[in-house]
Amino acid sequence: MERENMVKSVSRALDIIAMISLKKGGLGVTEIANQMDINKSSVYRILSTLVQYGYIEQDIETGRYKLGYAFLTISSKLLESIDLRTEAKPYLQLLENETNEVIHLVVFDQGEVVYIEKLEGNELLRMHSRVGKRAPMHCTSVGKAILANLSKAEAIDILERKGMPRHTNDTITDLDEFLKELDAVREQGYALDLEENEHGITCIAAPIFDHSGNVYASVSISGTTERMTKERLNILKTRIIEIGSLISSKLGYKE
Repeated sequence: MERENMVKSVSRALDIIAMISLKKGGLGVTEIANQMDINKSSVYRILSTLVQYGYIEQDIETGRYKLGYAFLTISSKLLESIDLRTEAKPYLQLLENETNEVIHLVVFDQGEVVYIEKLEGNELLRMHSRVGKRAPMHCTSVGKAILANLSKAEAIDILERKGMPRHTNDTITDLDEFLKELDAVREQGYALDLEENEHGITCIAAPIFDHSGNVYASVSISGTTERMTKERLNILKTRIIEIGSLISSKLGYKE
């Protein structure tokens, strides 16, 4: 029973952390207790423990609880431990210098992509992406580049589990149509996002393979649709495929 209570406390602590992370201004004890349907004294004890370890901090003026800086330390150590990020950085900078556009590096995790690097470029561009953020696979070029190089069964499983919600009028939401898209991506070696995730933004991406030959990441160039014309995409496709191959080689992949 004691072990069960300990596990329950850990579960509640993680739920509280997740809730607080969604509120920029933080949350109060009463708000948390009401949302979780547990008493305030239990919430306060959990928060006090998290504060002690630096994972949560309390705003002196408002009394509300926010994420603590301990998460920054952990996340920075996680990013530093990812060899992909280290090996890819010179090539990402090269792409940024050549294109002046936003460059993304993502990894595949639990049916989604996670941004682990973003270079802003010199051109004006507003995007929702940021390091640490997750994004769907069906409407992003980075996601398509990865999906196309998974087995068909695994790709279908992800699409059925995660769904294919419409983000813009150009999002492909039909499974059969999307599978044909993946066939084309696999054959040509790169993927496009033609305003399928965000209005006015076009992206081109290539897959990255590890030493075992498995796809688990991708790299992309993103810009406004005005700048990312068909003519320019035709030029960039060769470069993005090359960069994807170079990063893959650094990770021990042999074609």
